[in-house]
Amino acid sequence: MPCLNEARTLPTCVQAAQSFLARAGVRGEVLVADNGSTDGSQALAQSLGARVVPVPEKGYGAALRGGIEAAHGRFVIMGDSDASYDFSRLDPFLQALRGGAQLVMGNRFAGGIAPGAMPALHRYLGNPVLSWVGRTFFKVPVRDFHCGLRGFDRHAVKALGLSTSGMEFASEMVVKAALGGLRISEVPTTLQPDGRDRPPHLRSWRDGWRHLRFLLLFSPRWLFLYPGLALILLGSLGMALILPGRLPLVHVMLDIHTLLYCAAAVIMGSQLAMVGALARVAGTQTGLLPPSRFTRWALSSFRLELALLVALASLLGSAFMVLSSWWIWQGAGFAQLDPAVVMRRAIPAVTLALLGVEIMVGAFFLTFLQFGHAKPRAA
Repeated sequence: MPCLNEARTLPTCVQAAQSFLARAGVRGEVLVADNGSTDGSQALAQSLGARVVPVPEKGYGAALRGGIEAAHGRFVIMGDSDASYDFSRLDPFLQALRGGAQLVMGNRFAGGIAPGAMPALHRYLGNPVLSWVGRTFFKVPVRDFHCGLRGFDRHAVKALGLSTSGMEFASEMVVKAALGGLRISEVPTTLQPDGRDRPPHLRSWRDGWRHLRFLLLFSPRWLFLYPGLALILLGSLGMALILPGRLPLVHVMLDIHTLLYCAAAVIMGSQLAMVGALARVAGTQTGLLPPSRFTRWALSSFRLELALLVALASLLGSAFMVLSSWWIWQGAGFAQLDPAVVMRRAIPAVTLALLGVEIMVGAFFLTFLQFGHAKPRAA
């Protein structure tokens, strides 16, 4: 139980957990990870037989990491010490863990949320949206991504290398468990109004953003690659339609101005897609993300020379268009040309030049990552 000034509710939580251990015949302990309480929470917990572990580093995640590190049992069940969770009814968590699950999430929406236990903003917007994002990004069968009551195999979770110190720790555990291939299940649990006489530590918008930011950073595909590919597709389609000439659309006429915006979409999309691919490889290199078929190909089969040939072809295409524009301009005696004509060569020329440089830079950077992946040969 993470604890920061929970003297009002901590005894109820400790006694409920002890009653479960006794009733279920489980050999275990109640551990309180104290994050610097000044209201006597430590002494209260110790007087009831709980083991108190001081955690100097501030933050919800820091307290939980300290508690997990100090725990002795094979299985750990964590939950807030504000009396919102019923520690006397942990049987579904224990059964799932004994059945082979390595992470068991509570689902408050399936078990029941008492009136006033969860703010409407969290219940109908924050939690459902963030849970949907987590399921979509990481293919994890969890419908209550941020339930604070959960159980896990301590050794399996310690191997994930959890590192965040704030509220986003809740997301980090689920995301890294999914990426690490842990067996994840979900059981119903209930949520009651907390027993505090002060506001909760959670800050809705700040902590919600920290959760979303974490989910995005651990999914380069959704943050960079997919938006980039969508921009490339839409921009390329627009350029293909407008390059031959003006394009009437309903009551407007699309011309070189729209062509320029489409070219910008292609360039921005290619940058996003390249960053997404490189971030995926770098994430594998640093151990933040597990290997995939793409990263295995990128680190073993990618060839710099082939990519440079593609970049060169793009640059040559750009040079050809520039020369053709210059030839037309010379033929007109270097007089003023019709922008609607000349820009249909200038815009694709600039686009191809920028794409060629991007491909070249990305190829060299990926090759740099390959060198970092290569293991030194034995002497």
